[in-house]
Amino acid sequence: MATLLTEEIRFGRADLHVQTSRGEGSSDARSIFDRIERRDELDVVVIADRDCIEGALEARAVHAGGDYGFEFVSGLVVTSADGPVLGLWVDEPIASGGSLGETVAAIHAVDGIAVVPHPFARLMRSVGRGPLERVLAGHERESCPDAIQVASGSGREAAGSRKALELNAMRWHLPEVGASGAVFEERVASAYTLFPGTLRPGARAVELRRAIAAGTTAAVAVPRVPLRRVGVRRVVEQRGRELRYGWDRTVGPVLRPLMDRLPIGASDSGDSHTGGVGSSGESR
Repeated sequence: MATLLTEEIRFGRADLHVQTSRGEGSSDARSIFDRIERRDELDVVVIADRDCIEGALEARAVHAGGDYGFEFVSGLVVTSADGPVLGLWVDEPIASGGSLGETVAAIHAVDGIAVVPHPFARLMRSVGRGPLERVLAGHERESCPDAIQVASGSGREAAGSRKALELNAMRWHLPEVGASGAVFEERVASAYTLFPGTLRPGARAVELRRAIAAGTTAAVAVPRVPLRRVGVRRVVEQRGRELRYGWDRTVGPVLRPLMDRLPIGASDSGDSHTGGVGSSGESR
């Protein structure tokens, strides 16, 4: 007897990495969501800022309070000693600085999915072939990434994406995903993950997760909006935000304790300088 399909299987689109102004992005969650809704671009979107879960939690509240036709997944990019790791379905902080395997295991410990984002990217930190292959060779499920990004919305990541696609086909056979990594709302969905499902309301995020686990996803990249359409002012502001954000989470924590220990008397002119540094650090 033939089996009848009771629900039509379609293909949904999910952007697995969008950044907000809580991190290095230029727009808040509401602006990003409103644009996605107007353009009807996606079925699922993941908000994931670098080493900052607050952006995803705020975005979840915005999404819950709106009448959006797409579904939301909270995420986080964790800076490991071997490069960044993208955690999906993560809604709590995860410590940075561990190895690739340790960071993946920490994401799995909170029931998240771990993705290697923009591997081999030029001009930006990313997981290299050595650390990835060492983790995969260990065959320890909790330490192995669940998927690898092979399509990106950034020109800086294009060559790395091609290399990742080739090596994954030859050696690793990880599920493949796409993500824009957008810091400008205009570039959301410039790369995305295609996944099969019924796409019924309330089921899309679950179907996305199921597809990643089953390896039935596909990565897609489309032409991205040129920066001239974003505008010079917003590009400059975002680049400044990116530099400050990186300083606050890398160089700043190392230098501030050293500066606090400098032998500067409270009564000399250096006192106000030291206070200025502390105030600046707190305001950021």
